[in-house]
Amino acid sequence: MIYRSATQALNRYASQFAVVGIIGPRQSGKSTLAKATFPDKAYVSFDNKESRELAAASPIDFLMAFPKGAIIDEAQKVPEIFEAIKYYVDNEPFEAGKYILTGSSQFKLRQNMADSLAGRIGILRLLPFTIEEISNSCLLPEKAYDFIVKGQYPPLYDKEKHFIPEDWYENYIDTYLDLDVRNQVNVSNLSSFKKFIQICALQSGQLLSMENISKSIGLSIPTIKNWLSILEASYIIHFLEPDINNLGKSLVKTPKLYFVDSGLLCHLLRIENKENLVLNKNKGAVVETFAVSELLKQRYNNGFKANLTFYRDRKGFEIDTIADWKHSFAIEIKSNIESEKKHSANLNKYLKLRGDSDVRGAVFYLGNTTLKIDNITYVSWKDWNKFIQE
Repeated sequence: MIYRSATQALNRYASQFAVVGIIGPRQSGKSTLAKATFPDKAYVSFDNKESRELAAASPIDFLMAFPKGAIIDEAQKVPEIFEAIKYYVDNEPFEAGKYILTGSSQFKLRQNMADSLAGRIGILRLLPFTIEEISNSCLLPEKAYDFIVKGQYPPLYDKEKHFIPEDWYENYIDTYLDLDVRNQVNVSNLSSFKKFIQICALQSGQLLSMENISKSIGLSIPTIKNWLSILEASYIIHFLEPDINNLGKSLVKTPKLYFVDSGLLCHLLRIENKENLVLNKNKGAVVETFAVSELLKQRYNNGFKANLTFYRDRKGFEIDTIADWKHSFAIEIKSNIESEKKHSANLNKYLKLRGDSDVRGAVFYLGNTTLKIDNITYVSWKDWNKFIQE
């Protein structure tokens, strides 16, 4: 099994909160992480009809069968269990990490957590594998393009299974539509929603334009806004908000849209292999999506908020990503495999404008060597995690 970097954050939460929820997109490894981290804790899945019916009939009595707590998978399928957990947490002696909750339907799971367990639960967000996790398992390909096209969802790296990414992603989208989206939109709109996802793929790495999406699909702006919120809530996409600083008022206020997984994005863009990607007009946006996703995963795996923005003024001057963490990083993302001094031109301009010696400049690129050129660090894609953990 591939060791998950989020294990430490999960243990940290479980040492403080009576209940820990693990949320994230379908097939990101939530149940596997819970069972691997707490091997001695009882495991119950509400995918099992008998368990589901017993819990729904008498949730408080059901939990009595697990005096030391339990991992409860697909918890959202028995909404009554959340009130029962709240009852035990409020009326029994405090026990950290007693209940670990996971589920694949993020809408219902998050709603029930918020409604019943607010203030009693620590929530860990788990996304697909990171570069570091795959590298530590000796499964990282030599070339970045292969990794980007394949994506990082755990089932694609299961040695006991032999999924073809193209087939797996097509099934993933259909499952997502049937099990998650069907309850959020009119059934007659499911085909339109699938088209909507494909149109959003064309906007990954770009400033969000709901008007363009609306015109492309023929639906109203309020509908597009609602559907975007569905994709975001289920961790299919992520929004990067514009940076707010004192560099002037002429800054854009529109967020940028990114897919959370580069493999899913490539599938939606009909990019089937690295050769397709190298020649594709969306190559730069795909690589930028891959990099932003990696930054996002590193933060979530440590149990932190993203704290990622981007800088862009109304004249078009832009820095791809601003990471305000322990140190502040201004990051440019390039799809090149060679380090060239010209790639840091915008960074040098931005750093001069900001005038903050604590801000570090970096160019994330697809080469295999990390080096410094005039105080700007050119970071190999294989070293992104090492750089951002400094």
